[in-house]
Amino acid sequence: MYNTPPTYAWYLAAEVFKYLESIGGVPAMEKHNKEKAALLYDYIDSSDFYYNKVAESCRSLMNVPFWLKDDALNDSFLQQAEQNGLMALEGHRFVGGMRASIYNAMPKEGIEALIAFMEKFAKEHS
Repeated sequence: MYNTPPTYAWYLAAEVFKYLESIGGVPAMEKHNKEKAALLYDYIDSSDFYYNKVAESCRSLMNVPFWLKDDALNDSFLQQAEQNGLMALEGHRFVGGMRASIYNAMPKEGIEALIAFMEKFAKEHS
């Protein structure tokens, strides 16, 4: 053998596959991710304080971009979000706004916490 196989990566992949099987496989994970994304998109779409520029047919299940109606509040939003345990919400450097990454490991409770914070922030700054 010329190279050492990546045994730890294989082990971790096997653990993830076991977990996926235990919850119902890829279809169950897809359903879970669609539910999480729908929670956040529905809140943003119904808000007068936040908005989303992405057409519904092109929206991601993993990264949800959103913008505040008042760009002057962006820094305050990010600071207060971090103080509330909500990290890495800054948007892409070329696109701006905010971006919530809700990958497979993010539980539904994380989305609910973000929405609760967004509601509170909007009430305080409306």
